[in-house]
Amino acid sequence: MLLVAGQARADFADGLAAYDGGDYYAAYLAWLPLARTGDGDARAAIADLYLSELLVQPAGANERRRIQNSAAWWYREAARCGHVVAQLNLGELYSTGTGVARDPVEAYMWLGLAARAGNRWAADYQQRIAPEMTPAQRREAVARLESWAVSPDCMSD
Repeated sequence: MLLVAGQARADFADGLAAYDGGDYYAAYLAWLPLARTGDGDARAAIADLYLSELLVQPAGANERRRIQNSAAWWYREAARCGHVVAQLNLGELYSTGTGVARDPVEAYMWLGLAARAGNRWAADYQQRIAPEMTPAQRREAVARLESWAVSPDCMSD
């Protein structure tokens, strides 16, 4: 098991080296197999590639929405695995309606998960959006937050 985890970290490092060298497609190719097996870091890194438009340059508004949808999907996959930065980023996407339908309940929940893990920025952001929510929305978000658990298909470190 340790050998497999070591190889996964080496593959992730290969992706980082490609990213740092400006070869974003090579980074994507290094991270994709890891992401498919549940690696939260790889999933979040791929989401970052999409959201920053480093992997694909949009050819118009529809293409930009498709790219943002892809970023949101990868962030969600990483966030389901407990990846704190992905939870923060996904909460922000739900708050702004970028790549997903604007949903303050989802935003509050994902930001709350990141805040619960100690991310101060997420806690501050969560408090900024709370006044925009109805009491029923806050109750629903808190209930989702309290019942949330890491997805069973995620890799463990």
